[in-house]
Amino acid sequence: MGPGPEELGTLIAMALRRERERAGLSLTELAKRAGVAKSTLSKLESGAGNPSVEVLWALATALGVTFSRLVDPPRPTVRVVRAGEGPVTHAEQAGYAATLLASCPPGARRDLYRIVAWPGPPRVSEPHIPGTLEHVVLAAGRALVGPADDPVEMGPGDYVAYPGDARHVFEALEPDTSAMLVMEHV
Repeated sequence: MGPGPEELGTLIAMALRRERERAGLSLTELAKRAGVAKSTLSKLESGAGNPSVEVLWALATALGVTFSRLVDPPRPTVRVVRAGEGPVTHAEQAGYAATLLASCPPGARRDLYRIVAWPGPPRVSEPHIPGTLEHVVLAAGRALVGPADDPVEMGPGDYVAYPGDARHVFEALEPDTSAMLVMEHV
């Protein structure tokens, strides 16, 4: 099993504090840049709360770091992540869960996620840090994936790459749609 909600909250708290201090930002300034209430950020840094994918992405973008820097603890050299394990974050308004499988080690610039999504409102992502490219391979189900204004309909085994530094979408068209997502950062 991956970290439980309490363990994930502690991990996120430590990472937020570390990255905010590294960036030389006050709680107020980071909250303002991310469009997040200062009270929400303060709660997260104290290990309380259960942040959504949207809040974590906004904070990561405001800090100029990858999403994985906020949710992934240090790992041993050989790593196996079984189905159902790993740090999972959920979208606020869409049936969408992202599990970080591998973050980029120092010098590398990519993160790997397992996505599970359900029909309903699409998961619309605001632009990530400049130079981000996303690669998606659909494993099961059907989905609309890619640029928000022109997503591609995908079936099992289909691959698409698109700019992650522009607004983009993942919309499941069938229950239990799953995919592998690689985020490449330059």
